[in-house]
Amino acid sequence: MGYSGGVELAPTYRSIKDSTEAILLEYDPMIVSFRQLLVEWSRQHAPYQLPYSTQYRSVIFYSDDEEKTIAESFLKEISAMRNNVKIYTSVEPMTKFYQAEEYHQHYLAKLTGSMGI
Repeated sequence: MGYSGGVELAPTYRSIKDSTEAILLEYDPMIVSFRQLLVEWSRQHAPYQLPYSTQYRSVIFYSDDEEKTIAESFLKEISAMRNNVKIYTSVEPMTKFYQAEEYHQHYLAKLTGSMGI
């Protein structure tokens, strides 16, 4: 868990300005594809809701042109599956990622008392 997508240096939960809460996910494309990750993301995320702040907006950060193309195609696909509903997820190049404070790490697991992650 951390922050990305902004130009501010070292954002924190209490002083976030133009960054977005994000997860940095490193993966091996020989084991799982970027598209497979997007499928799982779509099962746990609602890209159809208008964001109420930059901090909580929906965004897919990509690291190269191939990931960008896959993300844009995937969003069109899930929109079409729901009668072309508007998707509020943006697709943007990856920017510097700042690790969030320790109390933000595994937040839901800490909240529910379940650290079986």
